[in-house]
Amino acid sequence: MAPPKKRLDEMEARFEEVERSLSDPQVATRSDDLKRLGKEHSELRPTVEAWRTYKQAESDLNEARGMLSGSQGEERTYLEREITDQQRILETLGTQLNEALTPKDPNDERDVIMEIRAGSGGDEAGLFAAELSRMYSRYAENKRWTVEVLSLNETGVGGIKETTFSVKGKRAYSRLKYEAGVHRVQRVPVTESSGRIHTSAAAVNVLPEAEEVDVEIDQNDLKIDVYRSSGPGGQSVNTTDSAVRIKHLPTGIEVACQDEKSQLQNRVKAMRILRARLLQAKQEQQMQAMADERRAQVRTADRSERVRTYNFHENRVSDHRIGYTVHRLAEILEGDLDDLIDALTANLSGPAEGAA
Repeated sequence: MAPPKKRLDEMEARFEEVERSLSDPQVATRSDDLKRLGKEHSELRPTVEAWRTYKQAESDLNEARGMLSGSQGEERTYLEREITDQQRILETLGTQLNEALTPKDPNDERDVIMEIRAGSGGDEAGLFAAELSRMYSRYAENKRWTVEVLSLNETGVGGIKETTFSVKGKRAYSRLKYEAGVHRVQRVPVTESSGRIHTSAAAVNVLPEAEEVDVEIDQNDLKIDVYRSSGPGGQSVNTTDSAVRIKHLPTGIEVACQDEKSQLQNRVKAMRILRARLLQAKQEQQMQAMADERRAQVRTADRSERVRTYNFHENRVSDHRIGYTVHRLAEILEGDLDDLIDALTANLSGPAEGAA
């Protein structure tokens, strides 16, 4: 199938316009514009280069066909081979260009902010939330991505009430976006003397991390409170008002961070989370598909609303959205998620999937 030439010509014209802007000395003094244009240039470049190669191959093919009628002998053999080669190139590039123009999730290239919170199941749910956090950290390590804990609220038994952390790496959001939902665990807790299997749950949310240029925040729209950090059971962590709670008044979105000793560091982390949540809200308003996707994500951490089950007795992990089951639970919990994520991507991906 031939690629849409008009659209590709428009992309090439835009690419050339961006190149001219990048060479403009005035643009070089505006860091936000320079960053935005540089990103657009790198995104357009592979498609434009393929399109230029396609046009050259098309021109070579037409030239060879024009010369074929009056040729004979070795020249004719050469031209026939040239025609075959150029047709093959056009077919390959045509497929590549059509795939490049297929609508994609605009967030796929972004870094990620993940939120995990314990749901139903008491202490066991908190322990499971901690295992999920470790699983994603190990997966990120395997990908050579960077993980930074932004907020952590632990239980007194080694579990997690809730945690928020960032994951920075190439196409991190594209790989992690389908992890959002309620994850259910079925196993015998350490504290269970009768050997009865318990079912607990933890909720995972995945947000594309926003940059400052993505979301404009009016400082007058923020209510910022500071207070003293506290650990499990209310134990004092420090004696200064270093914890920060920020509320975005127009939307009611509220974020709190207390893990750093510095009030400034906690504020910076809280603003990163707030920007990610505001970007998510902005995208939901812009695209109904995103709103539908968000509604399909975690609203509660109830065990019945699960997207995936981890069954220790059967050494089984099952993703209920795509009917995917493997019997290698230990490897999954150690971060070996690529096969599962590949299956989710193949079955759930579509144009402009919503933000998580």
